[in-house]
Formats: sequence, structure tokens, C-alpha cells
Amino acid sequence: MPHFLFSSHDGFGLGHTRRNALIAQALIDAVPEATVTLVTGLAVEQQWLSHPRLRVVRVPALVKDRDGQYICADMPLRDALARRATVMNSLVADERPDVVVVDRHPYGTFGELRQGLLRARLQGAALVLGLRDVLDEPRQVESEFTGGAWEGVREVYTDVLIYGDPVICDHELEYGLPVEPVYCGWVTEPVPTADVEPGLLVIAAGGGGDGRAVFELGAALLAERPEWRGIVLAGPYADEAPPAAARLEFVRNPPNSTDYLSQAAATLQMAGYNSTLEALAAGLRPILFPRRSPRREQAIRALRLANLGLADVVDHGADAAEIAWLLDRPRRLEPHAVEQAGIRLDGAQRAASHIASLCLERVS
Repeated sequence: MPHFLFSSHDGFGLGHTRRNALIAQALIDAVPEATVTLVTGLAVEQQWLSHPRLRVVRVPALVKDRDGQYICADMPLRDALARRATVMNSLVADERPDVVVVDRHPYGTFGELRQGLLRARLQGAALVLGLRDVLDEPRQVESEFTGGAWEGVREVYTDVLIYGDPVICDHELEYGLPVEPVYCGWVTEPVPTADVEPGLLVIAAGGGGDGRAVFELGAALLAERPEWRGIVLAGPYADEAPPAAARLEFVRNPPNSTDYLSQAAATLQMAGYNSTLEALAAGLRPILFPRRSPRREQAIRALRLANLGLADVVDHGADAAEIAWLLDRPRRLEPHAVEQAGIRLDGAQRAASHIASLCLERVS
């Protein structure tokens, strides 16, 4: 019976664990006899982590403070890292996974996964590193790749998967990625078919911890357009109080945001990986309001999608009266516009297929 182990370093955002969960579920569908364990620092409960064949193991959450430094709210940072290392070591020793998939940081946030990953390699496991479509500005990423956090990646990891395609970011060309990757396309879930409600604006900001500005801009847009109504999709970290505005519904931590996007006439949102791809999968041309720090990832993704004609971008400080005209622009994409731009949305299935093949290679 093949066994797969997924690890992500999340403690605040949802993106890394969300990608791992979608790939893990695609793997469960593709390999019915498989067992899958997912390790996450995500402290909040999410419905999309509930699957009868997915074992979820939680480790101490690491989050960034206002200075951009990682902390753990429940214990000293050193103890949190030791606990994370112990969990990985124990899982590798006890479960003897055939494939280990790590999201974004090769050895964990501070290298705490290194010992467990080396043990897995000695046991014969394949090691897969998954990277999102855009990481940051090239100079920042090049510095990361040549630093100690990436030392030995070529020897330790058997495969690197990019959850995107070079049409948005070529990791070898732009970042100098030291290994040859496999581009899988974007990891997102299918969006249900629904009737579009004219005048419905969906306002979203992923986990919501830094989404106040986009929520307020959405409320201001509704004030400019009385014929529209809005729904705020507030992630688990959003402020409790909704923006004060007429015709605005506040939905906290919805189990599936795609249900709302499929009905939307337009969406205003940040430009994080998951929410952006969900909008495109729903056939929307999103109005993107990207975060520009501490990483430039969202701004880069937003501008490149805009260059492909798949999004519009507004900056922080923009006046709602000056950007309300974007609601008059066609916000629904033409059929197959995403595919014609070179964006594949079946990354979960492609990644799962590649990961499953590694297990078969090991067995053979």
C-alpha cells in the first residue's frame, strides 16, 4: 500500500496547505489504495482538510510579527521548531513514506525538516519540492537559492514541481533555479456551474489577515454604484467587524469560495495564488488589489495576468470613484481565454500523476 507524506510550513496564510490538500485529494482519487498524511502548521479548522482518507497532523504554528520575524504564539520559537522536527522524524520513521512532498521551503522555515528528510531519503523515499508560480522579485529569490536554506537541494530532492507554467514565471530563467523542474500548471479546484447574478460583486482576500484595505475599497465601490450589491468572503483571520456599507453581506470563512465566485458578476480581491486562480477558474476577469510587501509576489502575478488580458490591477490608495469604471468593463472572460493564454488549471491532477509515478518507480 503506497504511502505519501505532505508537509507545509503554514501558520497564518492558507495557500501552502491548500495546495497540498488539493494535490493530496487528487492523489487519493488517482491511487485508491494509497494512504496520505498531511502535516501543517495551520491552526484554524478548514472544511477542505476533512477527508476520510486524509490524515492531518498539526505542528506548532509559526507566524510573522509586525517586523517580519517568525514567532510562535504558544511556545518559544526554539521549542516550536524542535517539536516540528520531532514530528517529521517520527512520521518518517513510523510510516516509511514512499514519497514526501514539501511546499516552498526545502528544509522547513528554519531547517527543522532537514533531519527527517535525510532519513526519508536513506529509507528510499522520493522527495518532491513544490513551488508556486511566482516566488518574489528575482534578486530576492536568487539570493535565497544561493544561501544555506537551499544548500544540497540538488542532491536531497529527486524532483521539483512548479505549480504554474513559464507563461507567468520561468523559474530557471528568472530565478536561476538550480534544478530542472517539472511545470504542472496551476493547482485549483473545479468551479461549479451556476447562473451569474447581475450586479453581484464578490470581495475576497484569502485568509483575510491583511485584507482590511480591499474590504474597505469594495465597500467604497458599492457606494459609487447603488445598483450593485457585495459579498465579502472573509477568511479565518479577518477582523470580526465588517466594513460599514449598505448592500454588503459579510461571510466568514466560507467552506468553499468558488460557490460565490461562480455566481459573481465581478470580483475585487488581493492577488494571492489560490483566490486569483479560483477567480480565473470561475471565468472571471478579476480586479486585483495586490499586496506589495513583505514580498512582491502578488504584484508580479497581478501585472503579468493583466498583460495577458486576464485581469485588471488597482493600486493601494486608489480612489473608488476613479476605478468604478472597471465594473463597466466586461468582467466575464471569453470561453477558453485562460487556456488560450497558456494557463492550465489542472495542476492538482498533473502533480498527483507525477507523484504517483515516483511511487511506482520505487516499487518497481
